[in-house]
Amino acid sequence: PMFSRRSFVAGTALAAGNVLVSGAAPLPARRLPLAFLGAGYSHFAGKYQVATESPEFEVIGVCEEDAAVRGTVAKPPRWISFEELVQRSEVVVVESEVRRHAADALRALEAGKHVHVEKPPAETMSGFDALLAAASRQKRLLQVGYMWRFNPGLVALLKAARAGAFGEIFMVRATMNTLAGPAERRLWAGFAGGAMFEQGCHLVDAVVRLLGRPSRVTPFLQQLGRPGDDLADNAVAVLEFPAAMAVISSAPRQPGAGPHRFFEVTGTLGTGRLQPLEPPRLVLDLSEAGAGYPAGHQEIPLPAYRRYGDDFAALAAAIRGGTPLSVPPETERVVQETVLRACGMA
Repeated sequence: PMFSRRSFVAGTALAAGNVLVSGAAPLPARRLPLAFLGAGYSHFAGKYQVATESPEFEVIGVCEEDAAVRGTVAKPPRWISFEELVQRSEVVVVESEVRRHAADALRALEAGKHVHVEKPPAETMSGFDALLAAASRQKRLLQVGYMWRFNPGLVALLKAARAGAFGEIFMVRATMNTLAGPAERRLWAGFAGGAMFEQGCHLVDAVVRLLGRPSRVTPFLQQLGRPGDDLADNAVAVLEFPAAMAVISSAPRQPGAGPHRFFEVTGTLGTGRLQPLEPPRLVLDLSEAGAGYPAGHQEIPLPAYRRYGDDFAALAAAIRGGTPLSVPPETERVVQETVLRACGMA
């Protein structure tokens, strides 16, 4: 059925889970004890700040067993042992370096904790399958930290696409570039997928959630290089579906890349383009009215957005209410499989 543009925007805000920006929401009866396992990933500082400011959680500390990594944290938190993490936490956020994501998430799940694991969650399918099996066995939630799952611009774009606003979708294009320094390049070069594994995975996640499992994935991993590393730093993946194609690119060679990051959906009735991704700006261009939108070129108003905030709010709501997360385990598995295929790592 048709619905109004106002109701669409309101629904988008609800879908994006803007719990943290709602001043009217009552405080939870009990804050969930949360601990961080690892502090070596680039998103640690942002997620630590969001968690400590959330009314949903009580952050008991950070378990980082590598003294060298502890020394890189600008504002040292309360450091705790893994034993204290096991004894006191109910929720564990895995923010260790990429190679430790799967092992650390498995440790936390096997200790009976709900887990938010940084992306990419594993470098193999077997590693990720072990996480899914442990979560199922322990009856605990496993949330993967693809950071734009609650971006209101992307939520609105995917919702419009599913509602038929663009007609029959035949093309998705998306780009996420950055300018990486030597240390980042050396870390990313440890994986064959390079930039696609580290950053392009966010875009693969969104494509899979829109179009499902691709029938064929062709990676193009070019190493333009810099002295001292062999990073695949000009990466493209072509995902083929029965009636559509997606082209994803990622390159850590572009200065001022943020405003140029985009996600675009094109179909037989028009196009939706999210650019930049942050702060999100969504423009639709429709040949005819549909999904509550008039025909023509239009910018869509979007609710407030804070990266990571709604991920944690959704996890807390799922723990408290016993409802499934918005991305079910079977979809998480297809995302993981497709990321590896897009990286030439399957």
